[in-house]
Amino acid sequence: MAPARSVLREPAFLRLWAGTTASGLATWALPFVLGLAVLDRTIGAAALGLLLAARTAGFLVAVAVGGVLADRYSRRGVVLWSGLAAAAATPLLALGLGRSLALTLVAAAVAGAGQGACRPAFQALTAEVVDEDRRQAANAAMTLSVRVTTLTGPALTALLAVVLDTWALLLGIGVLWLVAALVPGPGRADTAAAADAGPPGERPSFLAEFGEGLREARRHPWFLAGLGALTTVIATGYSATGVALPLVSRDKYGTGVVLAAAMTAYTLGALGGALVVARWRPRAQGRAALAGLALYGFAPLSLVLPVHWTVVVAAYAVAGVGIELFNVPWFTATQREVAPDKLARVSSLDFMLSYGLAPAGLALIAPAIDTFGPRPVLAACAALCFAAPAAAALVPSSRGFSRSPA
Repeated sequence: MAPARSVLREPAFLRLWAGTTASGLATWALPFVLGLAVLDRTIGAAALGLLLAARTAGFLVAVAVGGVLADRYSRRGVVLWSGLAAAAATPLLALGLGRSLALTLVAAAVAGAGQGACRPAFQALTAEVVDEDRRQAANAAMTLSVRVTTLTGPALTALLAVVLDTWALLLGIGVLWLVAALVPGPGRADTAAAADAGPPGERPSFLAEFGEGLREARRHPWFLAGLGALTTVIATGYSATGVALPLVSRDKYGTGVVLAAAMTAYTLGALGGALVVARWRPRAQGRAALAGLALYGFAPLSLVLPVHWTVVVAAYAVAGVGIELFNVPWFTATQREVAPDKLARVSSLDFMLSYGLAPAGLALIAPAIDTFGPRPVLAACAALCFAAPAAAALVPSSRGFSRSPA
């Protein structure tokens, strides 16, 4: 048989990849640029916290709404309107920055809503645009773009900040959202067309349709188990990275170099993991993915042990490899196993819990460290990162991330 055509040679996928890359870059850049606004004293630290909270709130609300809309209507249409909403919000954010806190809060919430609404729609569009046997490679290409953006974005933005002010950088983020909205093409099949065919009065309510997504998720024990493990790892391991790593870098090693080196190693490890998993097909793919997720436990564990700082950097590189060994098969299995007309709603549930609870972990770990000290808190985070994927692997269908035997 002739080898399958590379997904990177498919114009429809390349357009989708460009759109998701632009949205990912815009999502990453906004808090960074707002941080620059604090440095030049356009806004204060308190205003920055409020703006990031407003963006997170908009994301959490819109990701649920976007999942229902992407299953009810055209996924391409949801990407278009959510991208346009975020693009329209960024000039308003620039206009109100340092002048009107109310305007900037509303604009930040709308930008977060655009980000949240497009996430499940992009996931569902990938399943429409790419054949099943090439989706793992496609998802690996998607995550590679995210990691490259994370690696090169700070340096690029810092260089642009030398010649551009915060207002111009925010307008650039708006342009990225326009690319995310306009570049992707339609999917081959609109799985939601049937739901939109009847009169509006005959459609189920929003809550009823969201409930259908929950029932679909419950049909897949591997999904519930994996989502529980992912949420636990993000809420604990990610919190250790965000709060404890800067403290350990300063107090234990006496330099900020450890913080920068560990985060760079994590991104490089994730790049390597995405390259490996693009072609690797283990027999028990689900359990291999969960084992990769458990590798994140080495990150908080390295902060507890009396080790040289290079061990901390190596632990974060291992964690980066592991997170992509999980992410890519996880997205691929969801696109394969979940009913196509409910895929966006199930994906929205994934984003709501895994990323939605991350701020709660960040908010709790700092007072926990103040109360109990860093060592027991980090040890507990490491134990949870190891235990949660191990428990998920005990679910029989987790072996291959499938309800059917391999």
